[in-house]
Amino acid sequence: MDWSLQACSLRGHATYRPDEADLADRLHVVTVAGTAWRCLRCGDFVPGDPAGSGPADEAPDVLRGKSLRDAVILRLLAIERLLRAVVMVAAAYVVLKFRNTEDAVHRSFEGDLPEWRDLARQVGWNIDDSRILRLIEKAFSLSPTVLMWVGIALIALGVLSLAESVGLWLMKRWGEYLAVIATSVFLPFEIYELTENATWTKILVFFINVAAVVYLVWSKRLFGARGGERAFRAEHESQSLLSVERAALEDGSD
Repeated sequence: MDWSLQACSLRGHATYRPDEADLADRLHVVTVAGTAWRCLRCGDFVPGDPAGSGPADEAPDVLRGKSLRDAVILRLLAIERLLRAVVMVAAAYVVLKFRNTEDAVHRSFEGDLPEWRDLARQVGWNIDDSRILRLIEKAFSLSPTVLMWVGIALIALGVLSLAESVGLWLMKRWGEYLAVIATSVFLPFEIYELTENATWTKILVFFINVAAVVYLVWSKRLFGARGGERAFRAEHESQSLLSVERAALEDGSD
């Protein structure tokens, strides 16, 4: 897929007329349909007036090529982190509400349990051996204080996931570092969960998290990988169409 053309088809072309005459000459042509300016994203010439103008140093930072593909992946990760934040906050709400109505919920649960047992028995399932039932019964044994701290911990995790989501969506370097650190911290717990009770969902989530960490460290050159931030900035600058044309002028090429 040509990510640049795909983005232009959705957002429109990003044309710009720099004030520097020699650089402007390299970005426009005269056609039978009039003047056409080169798109800073896909590189095609677009008939009509440019979308913006001004000094080259003040031109918009238009992502293209590999940088644009990376931006799409980062925003997909940001959406996943946002969904995770929503789930965490919702779980915290349920836990804290359950803390205040634990006795009533427990009595209702015990009253309905025989009917659930009969229904499960009809489909050949012994509900007393269910892991879900054991977790529910364990939850009823927790004190209100413990439930309060569980709710607080879930809220904290939700806020952390929300911060990751914002940082990744805005493509901030601090967001990338936060996502790598936060995800890496919980990998040992995920490994432990897999050793205790491996399910396809847990395995899938584990590999997604590992892939996200590896991708961010490698592609964004975090923690000094592949030359670190300086090499990342240089790579990003080298993909800018204005930078390429400016370098061509300095080299004296046509």
